[in-house]
Formats: sequence, structure tokens, C-alpha cells
Amino acid sequence: MAVYGTLKRGLRNHYWLSEAEFLGSDRLTAVTLYDLGPYPGAKPEPSLGIEVEVFRVDSNVLAGLDRLEGYRVRAPKQGDYDRLVHRTAFGPAWLYLYNHNVSGCRPIREGAWPTARR
Repeated sequence: MAVYGTLKRGLRNHYWLSEAEFLGSDRLTAVTLYDLGPYPGAKPEPSLGIEVEVFRVDSNVLAGLDRLEGYRVRAPKQGDYDRLVHRTAFGPAWLYLYNHNVSGCRPIREGAWPTARR
């Protein structure tokens, strides 16, 4: 699992990954983040490199994350997020992509959220 928002270490939802193994950090150039206020949303758009943290998760952790992120297994485009595999330095990893409109939201095309917010 590659995470870019509140699931990162030290942020408010990281406890969802307390049982997951941290593999390391990476930069993804196939996604752009959008600042949605209390959290970011990723869109499949080229960037200069968005910082993510990569974790090894089991099916129980993944199911919990799916609930947290509003991912609908049977109708992924109808939930808040879709979940797709992206290449990372640690191998393929799931990444949540935001399904809703981001017009009017500030894009983050390089760096990390929340640092890049300032």
C-alpha cells in the first residue's frame, strides 16, 4: 500500500497501519495530489514526484483501509476513492485515487502533503 495523506507515519490516521510493515518512502510521478482541506486526493496525472510511504498490508488491514477511504469493491468508481496498483521502488502497491471533482482545489505536483500545503 502506498499512502500520501493522513495514513502517513505521524499523521492522524496512521494507526490504521499499526500492524503493517513499513517498507520505505518513494516518489511517484504518475499522480498529482489535490489539497482537499483536511486530507489530499490523488488523481492519475503526471507530476514532478509525489512523496509516498509504502507498507506491506494483509487482507484485514486492506479491508479496514477500504472502509476508511470509502472504496466500494463492487463499484469502485462510485465510492470516494478507487484503488489501483502503481509501481514503487518496493514493487507494485495499491494506491487510492480520488473519484470526485477537484476543480478549485490546489494541485500539489511535487513533494509531500501536508508539507507542500504551506
